[in-house]
Amino acid sequence: MISNHLHNGMESAKLMWSRLPNSEDADFEGLSPSESSGAGGGGSVESLDYEVIENYAYREEQAQRGKLYVGFYVGVKWFFALLIGVGTGLAAVFINISVENFAGWKYSLTFSIIQKSYIAGFIVFVLINLALVYSSVYIITQFAPAAAGSGIPELKGYLNGIDTHGILLFRTLIGKIFGSIGSVGGGLALGKEGPLVHTGACIASLLGQGGSTKYHLSSRWLQVFKSDRDRRDLVTCGCAAGVAAAFRAPVGGVLFALEEVTSWWRSQLMWRVFFTSAIVAVVVRTAMGWCKSGKCGHFGSGGFIIWDVSDGQEDYSFVELLPMAVIGVIGGLLGALFNQLTLYLTHWRRNYLHKRGSRVKMIEVCLISVITSAISFGLPLFRKCTPCPEVDVNSGIECPRPPGMYGNYVNFYCSNDKEYNDLATIFFNTQDDAIRNLFSAKTIHEFSAQSLLTFLVMFYSLAVVTFGTAVPAGQFVPGIMIGSTYGRLVGKFVVSFYKKLNIEEGTYALLGAASFLGGSMRMTVSLCVIMVEITNNLKLLPLIMLVLLISKAVGDAFNEGLYEEQARLRGIPLLESRPKYQMRQMTAKEACGNQKVVYFPRVAKVADVVSILMSNSHNGFPVIDHTRSGETLVIGLVLRSHLLVLLQSKADFQHSPLPSALRGRSLPIRHRISEFVKPASSKGLSIHDIHLSHDDLEMYIDLAPFVNPSPYIVPDDMSLTKVYNLFRQLGLRHIFVVPRASRVLGVITRKDLLIEGDEDSSAVELQSASVRSQRDKRLSKRNADVEPPLLDGLLG
Repeated sequence: MISNHLHNGMESAKLMWSRLPNSEDADFEGLSPSESSGAGGGGSVESLDYEVIENYAYREEQAQRGKLYVGFYVGVKWFFALLIGVGTGLAAVFINISVENFAGWKYSLTFSIIQKSYIAGFIVFVLINLALVYSSVYIITQFAPAAAGSGIPELKGYLNGIDTHGILLFRTLIGKIFGSIGSVGGGLALGKEGPLVHTGACIASLLGQGGSTKYHLSSRWLQVFKSDRDRRDLVTCGCAAGVAAAFRAPVGGVLFALEEVTSWWRSQLMWRVFFTSAIVAVVVRTAMGWCKSGKCGHFGSGGFIIWDVSDGQEDYSFVELLPMAVIGVIGGLLGALFNQLTLYLTHWRRNYLHKRGSRVKMIEVCLISVITSAISFGLPLFRKCTPCPEVDVNSGIECPRPPGMYGNYVNFYCSNDKEYNDLATIFFNTQDDAIRNLFSAKTIHEFSAQSLLTFLVMFYSLAVVTFGTAVPAGQFVPGIMIGSTYGRLVGKFVVSFYKKLNIEEGTYALLGAASFLGGSMRMTVSLCVIMVEITNNLKLLPLIMLVLLISKAVGDAFNEGLYEEQARLRGIPLLESRPKYQMRQMTAKEACGNQKVVYFPRVAKVADVVSILMSNSHNGFPVIDHTRSGETLVIGLVLRSHLLVLLQSKADFQHSPLPSALRGRSLPIRHRISEFVKPASSKGLSIHDIHLSHDDLEMYIDLAPFVNPSPYIVPDDMSLTKVYNLFRQLGLRHIFVVPRASRVLGVITRKDLLIEGDEDSSAVELQSASVRSQRDKRLSKRNADVEPPLLDGLLG
C-alpha cells in the first residue's frame, strides 16, 4: 500500500492533517455520520467546498478571462437575484391565494351549515381539514420527504458549510409549496413562513444549477455558477426573499439572512440580498393590487401590512415598563420550554414512531388534524356568548360580524343576534385573522381572561405536538399567536390595575408575540425589524427591543434556540459563531489526536488511489513530493471529488511513474474546472460507480495539476479557539497542521495589500522586491545560525 510505503517519510516531515471537531466524518452524538461519500456512503450529510481550489487548471482558466468576463459574471449574479425575487414573490402569492381561499370557503360553508345543524357543520369542518392535511402529508411522505418541517435548520447548516442531501431539489420545492397549502389551509397549529424561506432557497439553488435535469427542466444558458461558493450566495438571497415574501418585510428579510442563517457575509452580498428582498416586496404588492378588486377570491382584500396597528396606543408611561419586562420574562420561559418539549418529542418520533414507515406518519398527522378541528370547533361551545359592546361607528369594527366574514366578534352558535363568542373569535378563525383580532385596538374587554388562558394552554399544546410531524411546518405564526395571547392577558391586568384610558391591550399582545419569538428562536435585530414592519408602528420599537433583550437572555439561561436544537437533533454539525470554552485549553495538535494521515505522492498508482478511496471516508488528502536532497515537501491538497473525476475520465492516466515536468513536458490540462464540480442536485460520483480494468489499475496519475497548492496551514501549537475562528470565518473544509516553521520568509502587513488599481504593475513589483530584499538581508543576519525549515512562509 502506498500509504504504508510513504509512512516513514511522512513521519519525518511531521505533517498532520486536521479536521475540526464536529466538522466532517465524525459521528454526531450517535446520529448519522456527517460524510456521505466515504467507503460506506451511508450518511446523508456532507461538507461543502466553499474554498476556491486554486490548482493549475483553475489558474490557467482564470488567466484566459478578461475584465469583460468579470463584468458579465457580476451582471449574471444581479440578474439571478432579480429572478429569485420574482420567483419567490410569485410562489408566496400562489401559496397565500390558495390558503386564503381554502380557508375562506371552509369557514363560509361551515357557518352556513351550522345555522341549520351543528353536527353536520362539525362533520363538514373536520372532513375538509382532514382532506387538506392528508394531501399535505401524502405529498411529503410519498414524493418529497425533505420538504417536511420548516427547513430553516437545514438551510442554516447549508450556509454553515454542511450539505444535507435532498433539501434543495425540485421535488422538495414542489412538496414545500403544495404541502404548505394543505397543512396551513387544514388549520394545523403551524405557519407557512418557515416553509417560504425554504421555498426561496430552493428557487435560488435551482436557478444556480440551471434547473432540474431529472425532470427535464434545465437550460444550459442558466448554468453559469458551478461552485458551492456561488450557490451559497444565491441561497442566501433566497432565504432573505422567503422572509420578505412571508411577512412582506423586505428589510427584515435581509437582517434575518444576516443574523440567523448565514455564517459568512460581505458587502457585495448585502447589496444583492437587499435588491432581492425589494423585488419580492414589489411583486407581492403588485399582485395584491391586482387581486384587490376580487379577482383572487378571499386574497387581496387586506393591505400590504399584515397586522397594521398604526391606530393603536399612541404613548406609554414609565410605570408600564415593569409589566412589559414581565412579558419578556414570560416569553423567555415559555420559549425555552417550547424548545425543550419539541426537542424531546421530535427525538421520540425519530427514534420510535417514524421508524415504522410512512403509513404511521400519515396516521399521526391525520389524528392531530382531527383533534385540532375538534378543539377549534368544540371548545367555543363551552363558553357563554357575550353581549356586544358599544362600538365606535368610525372604527370599522362590527359586532357581531356577519357569518363567513373576517374580523372581530364572531357570532358562533349564539342565540342572540347581538352576542358574540370570544373564544371562537380566536379559535374558529384563520391564524392571520386571529392574530389581527388579538392585536386590534379599540377592543378593550373583547376577550375574557378565561378564554385567553384556555386558548393559550390548548394552542401551546397543539403547537408542540404538531411541530415535527411529516408536513411543512413553520413556527413564526404559531409563536406570534401564543405570545400575543399571554401578552393580551397581561394587558388586561394592566388596564384594570392602572385604569388609564390610553392603554391598549393590543399593544401588550404585540409585545407578547415578540417576546415568545425571542425566547424561542433567540433572534433580536431581525425580529425587531420584522415586528415593526408587519405592524406599521415605529413608536413601539423601544418596547419591542426591551422585551426581546429580556426574553433572549432568559431563554439562553436554559437552552439554545429552536433552530440550533433541531439542527443538533438532525445530526447537522453546525459551527457556531463562538468556540466552546474547552477549546481555550487545547491546541491544534491535540485536536488531531492520534489519527493516521492518509496522503498521496505526486505521481500515484491508480490501484493505490482506488484502494485508499475505498478504505476510508476522507474528502481531502495531502499530496507530498520529495526533493533531490530527500526532503519531504507538501505540494498541496487534492479533493476526493477531483480524484473520482480523474478515475472516471481516464484521460490523465500514464504509463510512467515520473512526473510530467521531469519528462520534458508541461503540465497537461485536459479538463475544465466545471467538470470537477459536484452537482447541487445529487451526491456526485462514488468510487463504486467507477469501473476500471486490470490495465487501468497498473497505470499512474500525476496529481500536480489538480492539487490546491495553497491550502490553509496552522502551526501545531496554535490554540484550538484560534483555529476554530479561522476555520469558520473563512468557510474552510480542511486545515493542515504542521510543525512550527524555523525561519520567516517574509511578513505581509496592511501596506502590502493596499495596491491602487491604476498603479503600474511593474512599479508595484519593483517596490515589493526592494522591500523584500531589505527584509531578507536583515533576517539573514538575525537567523544565520538557524537550520533550514521544513515549511517556509508566514501570512501575518
